[in-house]
Amino acid sequence: MTKRVRTLMWAGLAGIALIAIAAPPHRADITIVTHHQGDLSPQRMQAVVDLGIVGFSFLLTWSKQLAH
Repeated sequence: MTKRVRTLMWAGLAGIALIAIAAPPHRADITIVTHHQGDLSPQRMQAVVDLGIVGFSFLLTWSKQLAH
């Protein structure tokens, strides 16, 4: 292997590593907000599933007292 080919391989490897480190986390963020604006303590259910490559974040809020 010539010095030029070895240098290009190291530069390519460094570029791939930089892209892998700088990539944002891949997570679907689902939020359903159904509580009233004046409710200071809404009920809340939150779940997060992370599979390594992709993750899901789910948040659901609601009010205890429903207005009629």
